[in-house]
Amino acid sequence: MNYLETLNTEIRQYFSILSPEFPNWLTEYINTPTMLKQSGINFGCGADHTKFYSPRYIYSNLDHSIGVALIVWHFTQDKKATLAGLFHDISTPAFKHVVDIMNGDYIKQESIEELTSEFIKNDKEIMFLLDRDNIKIEEVDDYKLYPIADNDTPKLSADRLEYTLADGLVLEGFWNLEEIEKIYNNLTIVRNEDNIDELTFQDAEICENYIQKASIMWYAVTSNRDKLMMQFIADTLKKAIELKLITYNDLFNFSEDEIISKILQVNNDLSEKFKKFQQFTSVHNSEIPVLDKYCVSIDVKKRYVNPLVLVNNKAIRIIKYSSKTKKIIDGFLSHNEPKYAYIDIDI
Repeated sequence: MNYLETLNTEIRQYFSILSPEFPNWLTEYINTPTMLKQSGINFGCGADHTKFYSPRYIYSNLDHSIGVALIVWHFTQDKKATLAGLFHDISTPAFKHVVDIMNGDYIKQESIEELTSEFIKNDKEIMFLLDRDNIKIEEVDDYKLYPIADNDTPKLSADRLEYTLADGLVLEGFWNLEEIEKIYNNLTIVRNEDNIDELTFQDAEICENYIQKASIMWYAVTSNRDKLMMQFIADTLKKAIELKLITYNDLFNFSEDEIISKILQVNNDLSEKFKKFQQFTSVHNSEIPVLDKYCVSIDVKKRYVNPLVLVNNKAIRIIKYSSKTKKIIDGFLSHNEPKYAYIDIDI
């Protein structure tokens, strides 16, 4: 099976923007058992199984990983860095960051990343390919080794760029392929203020437009709607494990559809509440706890970027150049949702 041949036309076109010449050597690594498992994990952290969002089509965690790898390859032509980008989510369980929340990791959402090396080692096909290509596992099991692949917020990295472009294309639909190509082709690599390579915009106006639309997603993934959605799924998974409908390890071995099927095939209170949850399209907000309803109050990681832009051949942070962009970023960082969110499910 060649996974790339199963993709719809738009994703293929999107990938061709990220890397006009697809690195054929990467295909063997994509089509390994552990990587292919990521195709059963949707990128929206459970959103695809609810009515809170209306994605245009399913975009998997494997699609995201391929996208990150292609960005890294395009800008670096570094095989090891590209593989680190491909493998960066290889240990991701079903429902992605929902499991971080279930594990109590609300802010960093990195509770699973330490398993990356173990998942690579346990895949005989990946290990064969690495050995054949004379690549050591410690050279590809941490994408933080390669700043183009990943760096500290709010810098722009391949990971942050990819999930923002993909979200805008698939989930919210505020970017089309032509706009993505314009954004992508404006990027270059420049040494930042820490003397580290970073993706950098060459045109301030394109950077401003990118931030303006990207901020739509910043608010979406920190909204009470999103937080309640993820917490409810996390609580459902935790309860399903307690009831022995699934095991914790199942989250790493089964697709999201299979996990949900295991939960819903038993006619009990948990399955009935999850079915009801799947029909909600919005949440209610409150500044005080609401009794006898499913009500949550949590803080989550704030995802945003403050990219570099070239002005008179000098790289500076966009907020130092653009007052419009500074207002957008400052507004997001100071924004607080109402303290509580709830839905009409009696607990």
